[in-house]
Amino acid sequence: MQLEDYFTFLRPDDIRVKGSRVGIEHILDEYVTNGKSPEEIAQLFDTLKLEEIYATILYYLQNRQKVGKYLDDWIAYTTASQEKHDENPPAVVVRLRKLKAEREAAMRVI
Repeated sequence: MQLEDYFTFLRPDDIRVKGSRVGIEHILDEYVTNGKSPEEIAQLFDTLKLEEIYATILYYLQNRQKVGKYLDDWIAYTTASQEKHDENPPAVVVRLRKLKAEREAAMRVI
């Protein structure tokens, strides 16, 4: 079995663990950014086998430049999406924030 056989390459910016909906970026974020061990990561993604976690990490280690760019692009996309969401939140978020502020103000009065 080749290492790439563990993955489904949907697009250049969408690589998933074969047979799942889990993108490799989620596993690698836990490994690279949060410093979690493969065993700890496997507990977070209970639909994946430990072997698949190790395969994802090995794929990253063998393709650091390419997968590093993949991760950088993912981080840039998620950051931009969060900023856009924060600038123009959905109406339900605005309403919940207003209710929370009103509740906090009422608690200060008591």
